[in-house]
Amino acid sequence: MVLLVLGSACKRGALAKHEYMYVSAQETSLRDRVATMYNKIGTVHGGDRVEVLEKQRRFLRVRTDSGQEGWIEERSLVPQDVYDAFQKLASDNASQQVQAHGTARSDLNIHVTPSREGEHLYQLKDGEKVEILKRATAEKNPPKAAPANATQSPKVAATTQSQPKITPVPAKPAATGGVTPGSAPGKPPEPPKPVMEDWYLVRNSAGHAGWVLLRMIDLDIPLEVAQYAEGQRIMGYFVLNTVQEEDKQVPQYLVLLNEPKDGLPWDFNQIRIFTRNRAKHRYETAYRERNLEGYFPVKTGHQDFGKEGDLPTFTIRKKNYDGQMVDITYKLNGPIVRRVLTPEQEAAEKAQHGAALAAYYAQHKKQAPAHPRHKHK
Repeated sequence: MVLLVLGSACKRGALAKHEYMYVSAQETSLRDRVATMYNKIGTVHGGDRVEVLEKQRRFLRVRTDSGQEGWIEERSLVPQDVYDAFQKLASDNASQQVQAHGTARSDLNIHVTPSREGEHLYQLKDGEKVEILKRATAEKNPPKAAPANATQSPKVAATTQSQPKITPVPAKPAATGGVTPGSAPGKPPEPPKPVMEDWYLVRNSAGHAGWVLLRMIDLDIPLEVAQYAEGQRIMGYFVLNTVQEEDKQVPQYLVLLNEPKDGLPWDFNQIRIFTRNRAKHRYETAYRERNLEGYFPVKTGHQDFGKEGDLPTFTIRKKNYDGQMVDITYKLNGPIVRRVLTPEQEAAEKAQHGAALAAYYAQHKKQAPAHPRHKHK
């Protein structure tokens, strides 16, 4: 009897303290027993909290918040620290301005980090609407770290030692002088660059935030605006204001664009303002700025400009020529876009303009020929 009790304890262990875990599968069943043949006695969904009562091999006996008990595979659950990480992610980005709205292309896992290997807890359903908050880029297949005390197994070592020593035959010089294209003389060829992929930080209607692959989200920008992307990738968009066109209000847009590839260090490299030509019932480009190093978040708002009235504004973050991050604000007055200067920026620009003007006149005066009346006889 003692042996039976000990044997049972090796396979099954009741927990002395409360331990909570969370369902990471979109939907899974509770079993009445751990066996090939079992009865489904309940269903749990992604994000549900369960209390762990007992462990047996790769299964856990759990109790739901509603009091239902059953067995579930351990791989369908994540621990408390993963849940806490998702809660912190949502809290830290609660006030983040939305950069775009989008739709999930299929059922997706929401990850706590922008990585395929990142823990996931919640899911997006095919066609579910989300808010875009941030962008990140990460290596698609990052190298896995080797164990700290990893040593060569005796079997592998013996196999290696048993192989005869082979002296490599030098390769014949190539037409380029014996140098492999893409490498310097005397240096080994450069390793291939890692494949990078872009991620969006999204928030769904339930308030759950997490990272999903960017290419799996379609932005909800109207086709009559998106058709002017000209091969660029639309990264975000904003409604600046609306104008009356016949019997309806039509939005005017700020659109952020980037090169159509993953792994770029900046979030966007072009901004474009689309205003409505109400006479021709179409969108037209009112302003465009290229070759930026722009970064989320972009902010929109309104400001009173006195005689001009209350106008929509937007502020972009970008790196200037000195590599410093600066905020630049613009205003939209009808179809005209103008930069809004702070008092400090206005004073700096006036000083810069005055210095440039003084330098120009000094150089002009130096190069100008002397008047004939002032020439010495």
